[in-house]
Amino acid sequence: MSNFSDKRNQPRIIVIGAGIGGLTAGALLAHRGYNVLILDQAIVPGGCASTFKRQGFTFDVGATQVAGLEPGGIHHRIFSELEIDLPPATPCDPACAVYLPGEVTPINVWRDPEKWREERQRQFPGSEGFWQLLATLFNPSWEFQGRDPVLPPRNLWDLWQLTKALRPNTLITAPFTFMTVGDALRLYGLGNDYRLRTFLDLQLKLYSQVNAEETALLYAATALSVSQLPQGLFHLQGSMQVLSDRLVESLQRDGGKLLMRHTVEQIQVENGQAIGVVIKNQKTGEISTQAADHVVANVTVQNLVQLLGNKTPSGYQQRVEKLPPSSGAFVVYLGVDASAIPANCPPHLQFMYDANGTIGENNSLFVSVSHPGDGRAPEGKATIIASSFVNTTPWEKSQDYPGLKQQYTQEAISRLSEYFHLKPETIIHVEAATPRTFANYTARDRGIVGGIGQRIPTFGPFGFANRTPINHLWLVGDSTHPGEGTAGVSYSALTVVRQICQSNRHLQEKR
Repeated sequence: MSNFSDKRNQPRIIVIGAGIGGLTAGALLAHRGYNVLILDQAIVPGGCASTFKRQGFTFDVGATQVAGLEPGGIHHRIFSELEIDLPPATPCDPACAVYLPGEVTPINVWRDPEKWREERQRQFPGSEGFWQLLATLFNPSWEFQGRDPVLPPRNLWDLWQLTKALRPNTLITAPFTFMTVGDALRLYGLGNDYRLRTFLDLQLKLYSQVNAEETALLYAATALSVSQLPQGLFHLQGSMQVLSDRLVESLQRDGGKLLMRHTVEQIQVENGQAIGVVIKNQKTGEISTQAADHVVANVTVQNLVQLLGNKTPSGYQQRVEKLPPSSGAFVVYLGVDASAIPANCPPHLQFMYDANGTIGENNSLFVSVSHPGDGRAPEGKATIIASSFVNTTPWEKSQDYPGLKQQYTQEAISRLSEYFHLKPETIIHVEAATPRTFANYTARDRGIVGGIGQRIPTFGPFGFANRTPINHLWLVGDSTHPGEGTAGVSYSALTVVRQICQSNRHLQEKR
């Protein structure tokens, strides 16, 4: 029996994973007339951008801010095509308040470009040449991305899309393709500026998963500039879940189907082409197969290899196996009395601590704080979500997992207490998530978060393509260009939708 809708004679698309990338691809394909079925093993859609509720508090699981809501931004473009309203949101200003070790005055990443220029010149004297280089690279790169290039290209159509997106000013970026942020710092005599490098390491870890020494300069130029007008980061009203909910409504309005608590256990391949999937119903334990004309995998590249098993092309498998380890996350979720929040607290903060203790690989916490009336906490209350990147191995191998989790939780609260007024009487709810938690709820391999790292060999033109070596099998999500975040995975979804539509036009012409 088919799980698809009754859109007869339309190509059948199975989407594995109801994260933002999968939901966006599914909603767009359904809107364009395809027969779409999305499968996810979790309870609620959204993946790392979903939410959960406790004692009247609503906590964003992972992602806490959104880019691309401005006119012309990727979410604005996609929601316009789907003919649905963007969720209400407020700009994050500052986008982040960054506290370096031992400092009590933050570096505020302001939304206004002039205000941010004054801030960084005051904070990092002598560095403006470096920042101007980023601006010089950002503008043509952003315009190039807005023309929807396919990166990396894997056939003539992909290459044509890439070529059409090129302009003379795009060539400005070419000499910097193989440079890292560390290279650029040395170019401007800033290689030993510890304070600037520390700030860049903190910010880039959020966006590229790796530090300044390893992050590709062209990627960093965008990641470090997108916080300013006319772009910006936004705080959604209600929760991150509203993004998923609207995509689900669009999908179902256009005849697509979403099945939660259904795990895809295998992608079926015949003669080098994806032909369907093996599904396990989590409620009943029933195993079934479902045929499809295309399979869109909103999974990590590591999970994709597992789903293909012995059908994985050997070169592809070897490339995945050689990837540097990806990070997991430790997250503590606090429901607190509003008195725990200092006056004029920014919505997003980043703290780096002196190198002692167990928290995180770089001893830092990224913190998101709810606003009064933003739908995340009852009146007079607030939420604090603090996350740190961690190595997944200790969590996999721990002989005392509850003890390790408790140790990290206590240390995180102790660190946060240096800024917030956290006492037994102000803390109402405490909960923590580890790589094991993320592996359990999102099915991401080892609970890794945020993609594969935007190093030179894995960013943009050198990264993993949406078009996999298996015909009619497509990859979306943070393993592909342009990387992590709801905006990044939505770009990858739009690319795959365009590729599928083109391939079906080609097939129809042949018939």
